[in-house]
This record gives sequence, C-alpha cells and structure tokens, in this order.
Amino acid sequence: MFKFFLNFIFLFFLFFNHAIAMNDFNQWKVKFKSRAINSGISEKVVNDIMRDAKFLPKVIEYDRFQPEFYEDTFTYIKKRSSKNKVKEGLKLYKRDKKIIDTVEKEFEVEKELLLALMGIETNFGKYLGKMDIVSSLATLSFDQRRSEFFTKELIILLKLVDRNIIDRSILYGSWAGAFGNFQFMPRTIRNYAIDYNKNKTIELKNIEDSFASAANYLKTIGWKKNQPCFFKIELNDNIPKKYLNSSARNIKNKKKINFLKKYIKNFEDLKIDDNYTAAIIIPDKDIIPGAQTFEPAYIVFDNYEKILNWNRSLRFALAVCTLKERFNNEI
Repeated sequence: MFKFFLNFIFLFFLFFNHAIAMNDFNQWKVKFKSRAINSGISEKVVNDIMRDAKFLPKVIEYDRFQPEFYEDTFTYIKKRSSKNKVKEGLKLYKRDKKIIDTVEKEFEVEKELLLALMGIETNFGKYLGKMDIVSSLATLSFDQRRSEFFTKELIILLKLVDRNIIDRSILYGSWAGAFGNFQFMPRTIRNYAIDYNKNKTIELKNIEDSFASAANYLKTIGWKKNQPCFFKIELNDNIPKKYLNSSARNIKNKKKINFLKKYIKNFEDLKIDDNYTAAIIIPDKDIIPGAQTFEPAYIVFDNYEKILNWNRSLRFALAVCTLKERFNNEI
C-alpha cells in the first residue's frame, strides 16, 4: 500500500511539473509569434507553422547528453570511421559518381571530404532524423541554455518557408533542428544552400542540392583542397600548458611548425612543411575523467578549424578528417 502511495505521489508530481512546463511553453509561444511577425514574416505563415509546435522533453535530454561530451576520442573516431562506413560511402559514390565529381571540380572541395561529412552526419542519408524541426527549435528556444541562438534559428526557418525557399511539408530532421543529408541548420541553409538542379526549391535531401550546398559552404569559409587536416603526435613533457588546446571554442597559440616541432617526439616521422601554421589539441582533457594531459594529442591545421565551423567539437573534426583519409585510400 505504501509503495502504491509513493508511486502515486511520483506520478502526480511528474504530471504537475509537465503541466507547468506546457503552460509556460504556451506563454512563450505567444511571445515568440509576436516577435516573428514583427521581424517581417507573414502572420499567416507564423500562425500556421507554430500552431502545432510542441514542447519535446526528449530534445532537452538529447541536448544535455551528446556523445561529444562523454565519449573518449579513440571510441568516438572508431565508431564513425569504420570499414562499414567506408564501404557504404563507396557504394554511394559509385551510384552518384558523375554529380559528385562535378561538384568536386566546380567547388574545389574533395569528394572524400563531402562523403566523410555525409557519412558521419546522416550515415549517407539513412538517418536524416524524424523529429519535427519546428517543435525541436521551439523547445530549445524555450529552454534557457541557448535560448537566443535557437530563437534566431527558428525565425530564420520561418522566413525561409515564407519566401518559398524550402518546402514546409518536409521539415523533419534532427533533435537540434538540423535538416537534410548534411544536417544544415536554418542559418546555414540561408547563407550557403544552393538550388543546384535549378528546380526553384532547395532540396537538401537529394544528392545534387545537398552536395553542392555542402561544397559551397566549405569553399566559402576557406577550405583549402589537398592541404592537411591533422596529425597524431607524441608530446614531450616540457611543452608549456599554454600551447595545449582542450576546447573547440577558440583554438589558441597557433605557431609555425618550425616553432612547435621541438615539443613533438615523433616530428621526423610526420613530414610536415615547416612553414605551415598549426596548433596542438588534447581532446580528452577536461572531458574524460582521469584523462592524461599529453595523450592523445594532435597537431591541427587551418582545414581542421574549418570543420570546427561545421560542428564545434574537437572529436567531430578528427573523425571527419580520419574518414576522409580512409576514402582517399579507396577512391
């Protein structure tokens, strides 16, 4: 009887807290709709799209428990650059070789990089996400952790729909509001997406528009074809801590290779041009409990930082560049 009573109390408070959250979310939605209309979006589009927006508790759970925050570097990279991943990428390339090669030549972005990004983001289009993007963005906008960022993303999305740039009926993607083969956020769609097949709609779930849009993004932010991304290194213990980066937010103390090489045990094995500018990262430090300070360590270049623009995770960029190299060895 007592156990039943405790279960009742637990369920009561669960329902009560959910009811409070829903009430607060509905109040937030009224304020957001006013802000969206004032930003220049038609009232009809705002009302039609936001009418069915729901608070999704699961989105908050996903936001707090991302693999970039808890998996060690070795595990993270191994999962995302497996032999099966390479095999699936080669299968896609064989099927769509003509358009992928054309995009590579036009935008001067390696097909291996594009395949790596698509492979890690959506497993080559197999996991595009089934969540209602509007509700996902609305939930994260209502949440306090990164409210302003996601509020702006949601307003951009509504503007894209209002201007008939994207089709409102296919707005299903990831828990964070990302969309299509390469998981573009609304801001990225607005700034870099291309109607490559000229059918008057940007369709980021097809090969033509998605590959061209991803290549356009990378070219625009400064990706340099055939330049290095990173090398795994062994550090000497005498390296000053200020040259060690453990955060993806701001890579500091970038130096010429000629300066950094005295801190690298295996420098002679790497065959790096002394004139390159680089930085050193230690991705497990500050993330993995008990991680060693000097291991694992990597020396990273400008191209690596371009991948960080895509996703601010040291592990993500390492995994993308690793998978890219594995495609280089197969294509």
